[in-house]
Amino acid sequence: MRGLHLTADLHGCRCAPQWLVDAPLLGAWCVQAVRDAGLQPVGQLFHRFPATDQGPGGVTATVLLAESHLCVHTWPEQAAVTLDVYVCNFGADHRGQAQALLDALVARFAPEQVLRQALERGLSPPPGPPGGRG
Repeated sequence: MRGLHLTADLHGCRCAPQWLVDAPLLGAWCVQAVRDAGLQPVGQLFHRFPATDQGPGGVTATVLLAESHLCVHTWPEQAAVTLDVYVCNFGADHRGQAQALLDALVARFAPEQVLRQALERGLSPPPGPPGGRG
């Protein structure tokens, strides 16, 4: 059950505005980016939120992967995006594909600032003391 969970918070996105508001466009691109990275899409859901007093509604694009998932959340009124790529490494190591996918996503939105994080998931806890407590 070991996996790698990559996230990125993008600020000052300089991409064309439609990438932040057009759910079908962004969703189709995400599915292709998943394939281009060597991962396998098995499901998808793309949703556009309604406009508010602060501006146009953003998009959530989710692609279910055979290896786990991709989620993209846009905030057009803030020119911001959050990215979430999680891959399980049960049958093979998908770290390279996950990184390639995240890199493609970051490039698509052309942010001025990026905060990336990586979390190893599914690590076994250290063994406890004899007797089963710990």
